[in-house]
Amino acid sequence: MIPVAVQPEPPDFNRLVRIPGQAILRRRPKLKPLSKGMDLWKNCLADLRNAYKGVCSYCCFWVPTFCSVDHYEPKTKSPHLAYEWSNYRLAHQKINTYKGESTDVLDPFHIHEGWFTLDFANCFVKPNSGLPQDVQEAIASTITRLRLNRDDTLVQQRFDIVRDYSKGLYPLELLKTRYPFIAAELERQGLQDTIKGTIP
Repeated sequence: MIPVAVQPEPPDFNRLVRIPGQAILRRRPKLKPLSKGMDLWKNCLADLRNAYKGVCSYCCFWVPTFCSVDHYEPKTKSPHLAYEWSNYRLAHQKINTYKGESTDVLDPFHIHEGWFTLDFANCFVKPNSGLPQDVQEAIASTITRLRLNRDDTLVQQRFDIVRDYSKGLYPLELLKTRYPFIAAELERQGLQDTIKGTIP
């Protein structure tokens, strides 16, 4: 994960999501269970994808199709935020499923650069060992909750991207756009040049 800059609310968000959503909350203040027509946040998925350039806020992969609206504060626990743009994070569908209703995941809007690191030897995401213990524990908990290392396809995708960059198939500028965590770690660790040609 890397820090994600908050993007402005779309001009028609109020009309398409907030106002009708508030009407739903007046009738169903707890949003339990969700029923048909209550998922108005889907009306802004295209805007969310465009605002965050199709990059998942959590795994930092470009997901132009398999993306979803994550409620950072779970909608059933904080229904008053269910129809608020400020509570939405663009997320890979399966990452959103892994996160579920948990509240122990760090907010990509409020983390700092270098908190999450990438071990290029095995493509695992790890806490920065130079951080205070409580911050490291929060990062480790987030990594575990989102299965960033337990999901083999996520690890393999990171490896594939690094390998292809090493082979010269991806320029660094493309990584910065589509896989910004990997690009940031290449630069932070000073590997953007030395890693080239090292992975068969």
